[in-house]
Amino acid sequence: MIIGVPKEIKTGEDRVALTPQAAQALVAAGNVLRVQAGAGTTAGFADAAYIHAGAHIVASAAHAFDAELVVKVKEIQNDEWRHLRPGSMLFSFLHLGTHPTMARELLNRRITAIAFETVSDKNGGLPMLAPMSALAGELALPIAAGLLASPAGAKCMLIRDASVLVVGAGAAGAAAARAAIALGAKVTVVAASDRRLAPLRAEFGMRIRTSTIADADLPRLAQAADVVIGAVNVPGTATPKLLTRQDIAAMRPGSVLIEICIDGGGIAETSRPTTLAAPTYVEEGVVHYCVPNMPAAAPRAASEKISAAVLPYITSLVQHGLLRTMRDNEGLAAGLQMHGGNITHREVAAQLVLPFLDLDAVLFSC
Repeated sequence: MIIGVPKEIKTGEDRVALTPQAAQALVAAGNVLRVQAGAGTTAGFADAAYIHAGAHIVASAAHAFDAELVVKVKEIQNDEWRHLRPGSMLFSFLHLGTHPTMARELLNRRITAIAFETVSDKNGGLPMLAPMSALAGELALPIAAGLLASPAGAKCMLIRDASVLVVGAGAAGAAAARAAIALGAKVTVVAASDRRLAPLRAEFGMRIRTSTIADADLPRLAQAADVVIGAVNVPGTATPKLLTRQDIAAMRPGSVLIEICIDGGGIAETSRPTTLAAPTYVEEGVVHYCVPNMPAAAPRAASEKISAAVLPYITSLVQHGLLRTMRDNEGLAAGLQMHGGNITHREVAAQLVLPFLDLDAVLFSC
């Protein structure tokens, strides 16, 4: 199979989807790997390392996208979709529900689109998303500490003296809570279910306060917090707005809101995506940090985690083909969001208000 790895063009995106080590494994299995020049450079992987692994370095994005399977990190940007072969496969973060124009272009080209963010495992976990979410959660606290201590944040306080509210207790929220406790902050975690909260209570005991969203007065907790971390992810659909503009306005001036899951829209009505080049803005007196690709701030570590997670799935796809792999692997099938000009993920179809084709109709009609 011809596999393409283009250079990421999203602002501040320094990750690469496949490392030279993964490239070597795929080439050894008989695949042709086309890596755009410089794709791994900002993550610490030189073109020479890919050449040594047996990959072909191609000069342009058009050449990297001209493949049977394109593997990249972030969702298609601007007009990148024009480079995709009609009928080819795309494996990356997609966030189709919040990018309707791009979704329609991919449908028109009959792209088979597999989303990192909805690939699941046998336990219902998200093996592609979880490593990036955990890394973002770890990074959120040093970022919050810098914003609190900055004169621009108006509080000029240390994180160890701060109250931190974490909304969500998945991979991102749990990592953020652990980092906050390690830094000495007072931590409250609110999540949709007690099942998510129980491991944190078992780990930290009296050092952490927990509550379900149904039982919590979330606006009151936000008003009392110096830092609010939004870490709510609903696979395939938008994040529920749990804090209104009025709730944000009621927070203390100079407080910090970090939206880890801004790709889904974030938990606050005031939240909108920013970039690593211009990561913050102030709305209703609250400093907002809403960078969709937070893990790109640690590009080498993030690239290694993505590459390790995606390689087994790619190996199965190239060995067995799409349909057999999807039939045999329910977790990967959960990541299939488009095929043959149809949307095959119910939540994405509902969010885009477009027809849905049940995946079984695709898998078992061939």
